[in-house]
Amino acid sequence: MVVVVKVGGSILGEGIDPSVLDDIGAVAAKKQLILVHGGGRAVTETAKRLGKEQRFIVSPGGIRSRYTDLETIKIYTMVMTGAVNKDIVTALQKIGLPAVGISGVDGALIKADRKKKLLVVDERGRKRAIDGGYTGKISSVNGNLLKTLLSEKYLPVVSPVALSEEFEYLNVDGDRAAAYVAGGVKADSVIFLTDVKGVLMEGELVKKLTSKEAEALRPKIGFGMEKKVLASLEALSMGVKESIIASGLVKNPVASALAHRNCTVISDE
Repeated sequence: MVVVVKVGGSILGEGIDPSVLDDIGAVAAKKQLILVHGGGRAVTETAKRLGKEQRFIVSPGGIRSRYTDLETIKIYTMVMTGAVNKDIVTALQKIGLPAVGISGVDGALIKADRKKKLLVVDERGRKRAIDGGYTGKISSVNGNLLKTLLSEKYLPVVSPVALSEEFEYLNVDGDRAAAYVAGGVKADSVIFLTDVKGVLMEGELVKKLTSKEAEALRPKIGFGMEKKVLASLEALSMGVKESIIASGLVKNPVASALAHRNCTVISDE
């Protein structure tokens, strides 16, 4: 059984929680595991220390993202594939897990098309097109590379930096990178760990959704969760059996998510 887990920046905080590490270790002993990580907060903090102000934009669909110019993509790549990725790999190795850090650039793991234009909504609510910068739309994942690592009992830890057709670094959304990675290896489950229990409607946890129900619900939920639902639907469309949105702040978050405890499960069944 192959499980892909996306660990968001809100869960990483100042460093991955020891209890989360123990849970990952317990699950990895029984299943083939791939981690995809975020770390946007660390990118923003490093950029600020370097004197590079970060700009965030909102799409007409309500998705908030970092605007990535040339200087920002260099900082983004440095922090994501360097500090954040290696901190996670080191923490996992410390508890005896054979973790291997890899970015989407290595082995052309994640290829993406550079977006020429971005349609954004400005402060006055008006739509306008801006230069796409170094933001990418994922086109393919080298699943064979990940399967090779898994077959040798390694635990891949993937940072969401993609490679363009022109061999440029591209910023791709971490949730959607996890979805494509899961699709590339035909994972049984993809888990998005976040700072809430799952999809909430009027304060209540939605425990189960079909793809059609999730698609209908997307316009009614906020920026961050909308991206996770979109990524879930993309994963399912690529053959992943189930997507789980769960809290990473509970005890044994990965095991709990796989047991469908206090989370949102999206599937075609």
